[in-house]
Amino acid sequence: MEHTYEESEQSPLGIILSTFLLILGLVLDATHVSWFANTYVRYLWYIVAFIPVGKDVVQMGLHSLWHREWMGDQVLMSVAAIGAFAIGELPEAVAVMLLYCIGEELQDKAVDKARDHIKAMLTLQTHAVRVLKNDEWVSEKPENVEIGDVVEVLPGEQLALDGCLITKEATLNMAAITGESVPVLVQSGKEVFAGSIATNAKLQVKVTRKADQSAIARIMNMVEEAAERKAPTDVFIRRFANKYTPIVLILTLLTVLLPFVYSLISPQFNYEFSTWLHRALIFLVISCPCALVISVPLTYFAGIGSAAKRGILFKGSNFIDALSEVDTVVFDKTGTLTTGSFKVKECCFDNHNHLKTVAIIEQNSTHPLAKAVTKGVEIGDHKVEIDTLTERAGYGIEALIAGEKWLVGTTKLLEKHAIAVPSHLTSLASTLVVCAYNNEYVGHIVLEDELKDDTEQLVEALNAVGVHKTVVLSGDKQALVESIAQSIGIEEAHGNLLPEGKVSHLESLKSTANKVAFVGDGINDAPVLAVSDVGVAMGAMGSDVAIETADVVLQTDKPMLLATAIALTKRIKSVVWQNVYLSIGIKVVVMLLGIFGFANIWMAVFADTGVTLLAVLNASKLIWQKK
Repeated sequence: MEHTYEESEQSPLGIILSTFLLILGLVLDATHVSWFANTYVRYLWYIVAFIPVGKDVVQMGLHSLWHREWMGDQVLMSVAAIGAFAIGELPEAVAVMLLYCIGEELQDKAVDKARDHIKAMLTLQTHAVRVLKNDEWVSEKPENVEIGDVVEVLPGEQLALDGCLITKEATLNMAAITGESVPVLVQSGKEVFAGSIATNAKLQVKVTRKADQSAIARIMNMVEEAAERKAPTDVFIRRFANKYTPIVLILTLLTVLLPFVYSLISPQFNYEFSTWLHRALIFLVISCPCALVISVPLTYFAGIGSAAKRGILFKGSNFIDALSEVDTVVFDKTGTLTTGSFKVKECCFDNHNHLKTVAIIEQNSTHPLAKAVTKGVEIGDHKVEIDTLTERAGYGIEALIAGEKWLVGTTKLLEKHAIAVPSHLTSLASTLVVCAYNNEYVGHIVLEDELKDDTEQLVEALNAVGVHKTVVLSGDKQALVESIAQSIGIEEAHGNLLPEGKVSHLESLKSTANKVAFVGDGINDAPVLAVSDVGVAMGAMGSDVAIETADVVLQTDKPMLLATAIALTKRIKSVVWQNVYLSIGIKVVVMLLGIFGFANIWMAVFADTGVTLLAVLNASKLIWQKK
């Protein structure tokens, strides 16, 4: 049943008018006014009271039946109201539709409030920015600011656009992006993101993206688009609801017919058509599956919004279900478990010019190791002209300089070209960049990286949320990868892997695990992210590639955020099933009471509306919970 609350929206005036006429009719009934005792007058009165709230609902119910769409809750309510009119339960007929519409209105407001709260969390509050135009600061709407413009942000104000910091340094609160409220010190030239708040000083930013392409805008787009990708649980509930209405209509009919058949078999059984039709209508009213159809998608949407507030972006509610079932997590090493900020520790070259040439070659690569070499090696006035240069993923760079071949990269690159590498290097638990010139090894650079601060508690935290196996897959040397894994407590480590090797290992893990998540930087691990059950990109704030390749994006580079994400998915699933059990449980109780004559239509309508509101409120708590 595709329940769209906009469809059944009623005007407050119609609800007020029906309420007034219903109450007045009940008073006239209770006081036995003579003219109101006439059957035709009573029918006319209650039909007039019914029209303001019932006309649109009945029309939509008939429309659904005409198009053989049996899943509308309007069908159930229309049949119940018309049935009540048919057996002379006139006030109940109006009450069924009136309370249904009041419940819909309250549900709409609860759902709208939940959505508005999420949007308010993630949407910019800045409606104007100061832009430098002709040496003067002028006020402009963010959407009118162009790339390359310089904007000014005062202390306490929110950045409205992504850009590059011009000011020497700035302290920013980036909670809207990362979920972390601890201020971050940003140096001149670094990228800053819309949604960040300047905390201590005025700053200037050169705009690098239009307003609709900013980090905060893309986060909001992801949240909205994620709501369209349904979780298996949500899909199951919707498929169940599609078959639900015709089943309920058949059971309602059987509630009337079976006692009649029994009375034919057993003459002592006193069958009254109006009594059993009344009970069937109670069954019909309480059977409305609104609570399930509204609360389940709302729970996922609220969970997606709550995650975004914490710096966790899901690309669909289907990945909430998948991540909640993960029992094996596979990590890339560099930039995921370690900081990825390599520093040159040692340079081992007999010829210093060879080292400088290596640094010049590395200037042509964006790889973290190449950047570290470029930054850590002084080139001075040394110059070379590179004829050709080819970068091979997982190996390194092959360059031709003045007709001579240079190889710069991993030991695997040299081994591929049958160039001998000193034996002690292969067992060294360090990250290396090795170099060959004219098919001979000429030296190497030792680089060091640091573990991230929160990796010590990572395995314990993952175990606490149901992850039973952790693995590291890396292109680095086996000795180094094992050393990193042991220091963290990760049980399995595999090094010397090319991208296809990582894919092969992950496929092997999938054959024995329930669900496997791969955690990487989202840029260099696209093949592995693609084949994992859940691909998680870490520290991907502002990265288009990461958002494109990953199923889940962690906006900070803290591994512990993964444990938070898994815990949150389990809480979301728990709320989903709480609502399922709550809705079905209460409805079954009232159904049984109605069939055995202990409940009336009023009780059924109140129970249906009440359980729906409870389910909506239960779903909404995900938005306001801080932990």
